[in-house]
Amino acid sequence: MRFRPISPERLVEELADRVAGSSPPDERVRVAVDGPRGAGELADALVDPLRVRGRAVLRVSAGDFLRAASLRFERGRTDPDARLDGWLDVGALRREVLDPLRPGGSGEVLPALWDAARDRAYRLPRTVLPAGGVLLLDGDLLLGRGLDVDLAVHLHLSPAGLERRLPEEERWTLPAYRRYAREVDPVRTADVVVRMDHPDHPAVRGLDR
Repeated sequence: MRFRPISPERLVEELADRVAGSSPPDERVRVAVDGPRGAGELADALVDPLRVRGRAVLRVSAGDFLRAASLRFERGRTDPDARLDGWLDVGALRREVLDPLRPGGSGEVLPALWDAARDRAYRLPRTVLPAGGVLLLDGDLLLGRGLDVDLAVHLHLSPAGLERRLPEEERWTLPAYRRYAREVDPVRTADVVVRMDHPDHPAVRGLDR
C-alpha cells in the first residue's frame, strides 16, 4: 500500500473515522500512537473528533508509566540500549491500563503511575472508561513489546528527519531509534503509518478513503 499526501486536519478526521468505526459502538478500542515526535499532539487532536462521533475518550501517556530513576539510569542517564529496553514499565502499563480494557474487563484504569520528573508515584484514583470508549495512548518506542492494542499508529521519521528534529540534548537516543527501526520495523508492523518528516505535509498509509 502506498503513502498518500494528506493535510494534518484531514489526517485527524480520517483517523477518527477509522477508530470510531473499528468496533461496535458498545466495545472499547485501545489505540497506541507511537512516534519520536508528535505522538502526544496527534492523540490530543483526536479527542474532540472522537467525542463528536459518540465515543468517550481516555488519554494516557506512556511517559507516565516509566520506571523509577534508580532503574532507568542503572547504566547511566544516556545509555541508548536502556532507553529502548528498560525505561518503560511495560508490565504496569499492561496491568493498569490495557488489560482492564479488554473485552469483559472492568474498564477501571489508572491514568498515570509514575511522575518521572519528581521520581515518585502520582497516587491518582482509578477512572472508568465506559463501554464504547476509546483509549488514546501516546508514547515512543511502544511497538514490539507485546502491548495489547486494537490499533497501532506510527509516526515515522526518516533517519535524516529524526536527526534534524531531535534537540541536541536528546541526540544520544539516536542509536535506540535505529535499533527500534531495525528490530521492530514499526513501518511494517503498525496498522497506520504517517510520514512526518515535514509535519505540515504528512503522508499516510493504512487509511482507506
